[in-house]
Amino acid sequence: MDKNFDPNSAATEDSGIFGLPFKEADAALVYLPVPWEATASYGGGTAKAPAAIFQASRQVDLFDGEVRKPYEPGLFFKPESKKIREWNKTAKAAAQKIIAHGGEVSKNKTLQKSLALVNGLSEKLNEEVYQESRRILEAKKILAVIGGDHSAPYGALKAAAEKFPGFGILHFDAHHDLRRAYEGFTHSHASILYNVLENIPVSRLVQVGIRDFCEEEFEYARKKSSQVSVFYDAQIKASLFSGEPWMGIASRIISQLPEKIWITFDIDALDPRFCPNTGTPVPGGLDLDQAVYLISLAVKNGRKIVGFDLNEVSPGAHSQNGEWDANVGARLLYKMTAWTLASLGLRPYSRP
Repeated sequence: MDKNFDPNSAATEDSGIFGLPFKEADAALVYLPVPWEATASYGGGTAKAPAAIFQASRQVDLFDGEVRKPYEPGLFFKPESKKIREWNKTAKAAAQKIIAHGGEVSKNKTLQKSLALVNGLSEKLNEEVYQESRRILEAKKILAVIGGDHSAPYGALKAAAEKFPGFGILHFDAHHDLRRAYEGFTHSHASILYNVLENIPVSRLVQVGIRDFCEEEFEYARKKSSQVSVFYDAQIKASLFSGEPWMGIASRIISQLPEKIWITFDIDALDPRFCPNTGTPVPGGLDLDQAVYLISLAVKNGRKIVGFDLNEVSPGAHSQNGEWDANVGARLLYKMTAWTLASLGLRPYSRP
């Protein structure tokens, strides 16, 4: 680190993520931005999230009361891929035509071509993210993906499965994301965990905050119950309302996780007051403090976070008040970063 860097000063205009001076070679953790939202089926704007979070991160104070100086091992935000931005623009334009028809393309050859285009570009996106994730992991860096919609980290999860066999996934979300090719899109944002379970060897999937789902997803999760544990928002709230402390609920969630975990975090897992511009907001959900406490408790109970992603933050497709979403996203990102580094022994942390 630059000897002249002052962690107590304001970020400079030319600084990196969180106002830091690190280069990629010097960083323990690398953020991979994926500006992709081709299959967004309701709200939009998540392709702008990586850039918005980057800007908002410069307002985050670097000292953390629980994990001491999480910035010191080095954090680096890779430049956005112009290629991915172009793919997203093309795929999103084609996808909007299909979404307008409810995903029904069987009688329309033009829409069938559009669907093939979107699915083909989604495959290219997955391969691009996979190859870049492999490169980051092979350089012995910790990988963190910033979407984009929730389909963005698929390639990273594929690379992580090769690097960390037997890892599990802790999934924060309002939705199961277990739909099969939602609206015809093989790699829809609503299908990522279905695709992971079908194609990527993960030992366990633990879902938290789920409160908006279809019958097909519910039955699929039940069918996969030996591999999938679901903590529905209604069940969590019933336990809280009956007097069970959050620590007890969080401990039950953590008990389902293997030692090595990847965290996939859809911001709509949180109460919408934290993320009003996210693509598919749902009333209910977790407080930010509850989510961070759960992550910290997992670390304190011996879980090692081998990587993570943050998705569906939106600065607003047509809104002027999306700065709040980026602010929350940046602060959640820093907390996830801090506890990831702590879990791997790279930072000390306060113990209960």
